Amino acid sequence: MSASTNMTLSPRRFAAALTKGFMEITHNSFALIGLVVLFAAVTLIARPELRQLGEIQLFSWLQARQFEVTGLVSDLLASDRATATDPKELPKQQAAMAAWLSKKYSVAPEPVSAIVAEAYDIGQRVKLEPTLILAVVAIESGFNPFAQSHVGAQGLMQVMTQIHSDKYQSFGGKFAAFDPLANLSVGIKVLKDCISSAGSVEGGLKYYVGAANLDDDGGYAAKVLAEQAKLQWVGQGKQIPTWEIINTASNTTVKVQPLSTQPEKDVAPTSNLSIQGAITNNEDVLALQ
Repeated sequence: MSASTNMTLSPRRFAAALTKGFMEITHNSFALIGLVVLFAAVTLIARPELRQLGEIQLFSWLQARQFEVTGLVSDLLASDRATATDPKELPKQQAAMAAWLSKKYSVAPEPVSAIVAEAYDIGQRVKLEPTLILAVVAIESGFNPFAQSHVGAQGLMQVMTQIHSDKYQSFGGKFAAFDPLANLSVGIKVLKDCISSAGSVEGGLKYYVGAANLDDDGGYAAKVLAEQAKLQWVGQGKQIPTWEIINTASNTTVKVQPLSTQPEKDVAPTSNLSIQGAITNNEDVLALQ
């Protein structure tokens, strides 16, 4: 073999050897990476706390990066925590009530829709008229989930949290009083017990408002039942105005008064009965439970 031939083959041999070596190194590297990944997967399966720690650290890093870019701390679960439902997803009757309540009490339709749907769901399970539940919410809090009375009644249905704290244990504790759906569930339980103890809806409402031992409830039950009737009419497709005509106590003049966002039980009564502070909330009467 001539020298020129050897010189030609040498680069080829060198290139072939280099390629072979590169392939072996790459193959071994991929195999090593595969073993590392397999070992990591087995470790994470066997030690879930390590996986959770890694997820938390990764999420913290992503949040930090998000804040650097947008100036906002991301919370992807915020939407899931919100009490809201698309009114279009409700049955026609419930959607009509949600729209009417939203307009009357100046509350966004999505949260009201969620409350209406929940009232129907729980009401049907415990055999309590959903419109009665919604009427109590309307009169008690005006659909304000953070409302609190001067005696400590809290949330949508103005439940006395201190008295009924045991009922909130199923929802994680007493702070659940400010979760609209948890408060609704507890309030419905209290209302149902009141009606069962009193033997009638009217009597149950008197118990609920804390007037069981008084001669009258200051017109509370009448207000709730009047609101319930309106809701039933709305559910039937009737056009019910969201303002009310109030007869003044001093004379027979009739005036139109737009509804405020305050609970209706804070509005001047339509009769000459005065609502006493002691009976505007469901106080200790529910020791019956």
